Amino acid sequence: MALVPLLVRVATVFDKDEPVDHALGRSKGGFGTKLHLLCDAQGLPLSALLLPSQAHESTQFEALLETVSIERQTSGRRRKRPQRVAADKAYHAHRIRHWLHSHGIQAVIPPRKIRRTKPRPGRPISYDQCFYRDRNVIERCVGWLKECRSVATRYEKLAVNYLQLVKLAFIERYLRLLMP
Repeated sequence: MALVPLLVRVATVFDKDEPVDHALGRSKGGFGTKLHLLCDAQGLPLSALLLPSQAHESTQFEALLETVSIERQTSGRRRKRPQRVAADKAYHAHRIRHWLHSHGIQAVIPPRKIRRTKPRPGRPISYDQCFYRDRNVIERCVGWLKECRSVATRYEKLAVNYLQLVKLAFIERYLRLLMP
């Protein structure tokens, strides 16, 4: 008899974290989930967030970066910010560039193509193309993650369970790198 209230309490704790739409949505590509992935320069996955597929990538940029703290090699203190962030054109927004600048992070994000004939006044947006070439590590990390069958084909209904599967795949990746 004492087990039933405990199970109900555990179920309500998980239901609080579960999005109403289960991070499922309809977009041009069909019915699915967007997985926002953050990795370091070596291609190790650091964090992931789930959104419905119709949501835009730039809406969760700050939340994704806030989930990671990186340990420094020299002092051992934890820092919250990387030196630079490389992202694709979907993250080209004034709000994101302002947030990165206010946190002391260099933005390596190419600008979108301008559709207007007359350019806006002021300094044009620039980015370091050498650092942008290294953005392929995130594409390789996504490709590796899609090799995990249960992550590539979302079998889980609940978003919290699917996110835990993604994190389990992260752990598998770490263990393979530690023990070749």
